[in-house]
Amino acid sequence: MSEIDINKLENMDSNFIQKIVGQDIEEGAFSRSICTRFPPEPNGYLHIGSAYAINISHTIAKKYDGIFNLRFDDTNPLKEDIEFVNSIIDDMKWMGYDPGDRIFYGSDYSDQIYDYAVQLIRKGLAYVDDLSPEQMREYRGTLTEPGKDSPYRNRSIEENLDLFERMKNGEFPSGAKILRAKIDMSSPNMNMRDPAIYRIQHAHHYRTGDKWCVYPMYDYAHPLQDAIEGITHSLCSIEFRDHRPLYEWVLNSLDFVEPPKQREFGRLNLTGVITSKRYLRELVFGKYVDGWDDPRMVTIQGLRRRGFTPESIKRFLDEIGVAKAESTVDISMLEHCLREDLKPKVISPMAVIRPLKVVITNYPEDTVEMLTIANNSENEALGSREVPFSKVVYIEQDDFMENPVKGYNRLAPGVEVRLKGAYFIKCEEVVKNAGGEIIELKCTYDPATKSGSGFEGRKVKGTIHWVSAAHAVPAEVHLYDKLLLDDSLLKDETKTWEEKLNPDSKIVVTGCVVEPILRDAPIESKYQFIRQGYFCVDKKYTTADHLVFNRIVPLKDSWKKR
Repeated sequence: MSEIDINKLENMDSNFIQKIVGQDIEEGAFSRSICTRFPPEPNGYLHIGSAYAINISHTIAKKYDGIFNLRFDDTNPLKEDIEFVNSIIDDMKWMGYDPGDRIFYGSDYSDQIYDYAVQLIRKGLAYVDDLSPEQMREYRGTLTEPGKDSPYRNRSIEENLDLFERMKNGEFPSGAKILRAKIDMSSPNMNMRDPAIYRIQHAHHYRTGDKWCVYPMYDYAHPLQDAIEGITHSLCSIEFRDHRPLYEWVLNSLDFVEPPKQREFGRLNLTGVITSKRYLRELVFGKYVDGWDDPRMVTIQGLRRRGFTPESIKRFLDEIGVAKAESTVDISMLEHCLREDLKPKVISPMAVIRPLKVVITNYPEDTVEMLTIANNSENEALGSREVPFSKVVYIEQDDFMENPVKGYNRLAPGVEVRLKGAYFIKCEEVVKNAGGEIIELKCTYDPATKSGSGFEGRKVKGTIHWVSAAHAVPAEVHLYDKLLLDDSLLKDETKTWEEKLNPDSKIVVTGCVVEPILRDAPIESKYQFIRQGYFCVDKKYTTADHLVFNRIVPLKDSWKKR
C-alpha cells in the first residue's frame, strides 16, 4: 500500500482466523459447507467496528466458498426497530457485503428456542427462579467468592414446566420470574453461575407483535440461532471469550451434532472517535450530533455522508488484518486509505473557502478567457476542463500576507505569484475597510506568463488557486475535526458530553465560492479541491440552490512510514 508498510501493525495477523477455519476443514470437523454470519441487534446503526466484524466473517466465507448470513438478533423488544433493520441492510449493500436472500431474524426462531428451553427443563438443566434482581446479585457471589444456590433451584421438573408455561401465557408481570440454566454456582467463570436464559417482558415486538411476553437472553439464544442456521464458525469480538463456555454448554446440553464453534478476535478501536453503541445512542438521542449520519461519527452512514468510499473502508479493513487482542488504530490510517482511493479517481477543481477579492487592473474589461486545466495531474485519462478567467478573481485570504514572515511564498505587496493555470500577478495596492480589514487587492498581470505558453523568464516561488468572480458558484463548506477532545475522557463519568466533545469538531464556513463546473455537482460526488483537501457534496443539506460540501480529509497525510 503505497510506501507505507501497514501490515506490520503490532498485534495484527490477517491469517489467524483463516488458520483456525482451515484446520477445521482439514480435520473434517464439519460435513456441511463453511457458514459464517453477522448477527447485529437492530437497536442502532452500523459503525466502523461493525464493518470490521462483517469483513472478517464475510472474507472467511468467501475464501472457503462458503455461505454468509445476515441475522438480526432481535430478542429484546424494548430497543429494536425496523428503522435499524433497514439501515443495516442498506449499509451492508453499500459496503459490498450484500447478503442477498441470506437475511434471517432470530425472532423467527422463537418457537424453536422456547421448545429448547422446555427440553432443558425436562433434563433438569433449567429452573424458574423468583429471586429479585437485587437478590440475584447477592447470590451470584464475586470474582473471589463463589455464589450460592437459589432457594428455588431444586424445584421439581413438573413445577418448572408449569411455571415456565404460565410465564409464556402472561400470568406474571415483567421481571417477576426468570428461567435460569442450572450449571454451577461455584464456577470461577461468572457467566456459568446459573445464568438467566429467559425473562418476562410485556412489550410489543416489531416483528412478532404481542405473541410473546417471554424473551430469551442473548447468551442462550445466540448459539441456538447459529445452530438452527447451520453456522460453522461463530466469529465474535474478544469480550465474548468468557461467554464461550456457556455457548458450548447450551449446544452440548441439547445434543447438537457438529455444533458451531465460537472463535474470538480482538475488538477494533480508533483514536478520536466513538464506536460504543451505548455512547452513539446517547449522542444521537441527546442531540449532541446531527443524527446517526453525522459526518463526525464513524457510523457507516456518517462515513458515507462525510465522503468515505466503500473501497477505502474495505482497503483499511483488509490492511489492518485481524487483531488477536483489543487494539487501537490511529484514525489517520483510515484517512490515508481514503486519499489513496480517491487520488487517481476524482477531478481537482478550484474552490476558495474564505475569499479575498482581487482586481487585475490591467486585464481587459468585459473579457472572459477560457483556460485549459488538467482535471487530475496524476491521471491523464480524466482529461481537462475549460475554466473561465476574468478581471476580478477570488483567492484565499490565507494566500495573502501584508507583512510576510520569512519563508512565506504566496502573495504579498510587490510580490509575484502564479495563478494556477493562468498568469503571474503582482500585488500593487491593498484596500482596507474602515475597521482596517483587508477587503480587496489591486494587482497587475503579465500577459507573457500564461501557463502553457513556454514562458521561461523570471521565476516565482508560489502558485495559488483562484475562482473568477463573475462565474463563481456560491457554496457552504463544513470542516470536520475529531469529535472527542481527548480519548481518555470518553469513559469519565464525571464529565458531561459538553465537556468531552471538541467544540471545533464542526466548523461551518459560508460565503465560499467554487468553479462553475461544480454548479450541478451530484449528491455524494467527490472532488479534490486544489490545495484544500478532499470534499464531498453533502446529501442532507444540499438543495438545488444551496450547495454544501463536507471536507472528508485534508490533503496532508499524517500517517507515517513504519
